[in-house]
Amino acid sequence: MRTVAAVDPVAAALENLIEVVRRNRQDGLVVIERAEALLEARRSGRPWRELVPEEPSPPIVELLAGKLERLAAGSSRFRRAQARALHDEGLTMEEVASLFGVTRQRISALLKERAPG
Repeated sequence: MRTVAAVDPVAAALENLIEVVRRNRQDGLVVIERAEALLEARRSGRPWRELVPEEPSPPIVELLAGKLERLAAGSSRFRRAQARALHDEGLTMEEVASLFGVTRQRISALLKERAPG
């Protein structure tokens, strides 16, 4: 039996977005734990030049960059697929734009975009 996502690009993008948010939630917990440890060490008087090199890999800044990149890619895929589906189902670009809270020109650009890769 095929899943809805197998035949529905919006559902596939939504499933992907769920996985992205789950991964980001896990990474977010790691960031919080590490940030609290860094704050505690800093409050004890240690300088940043000692603390930052001791940070476990990947460092907080890298974890955050990854979270942002995943979320941007996942939300872009979902937004593009949803705009395409709504337009294919007969909504005008103006109507889709109104639903998304953007301009008609932005929807036109979304409809012209192709998924990466």
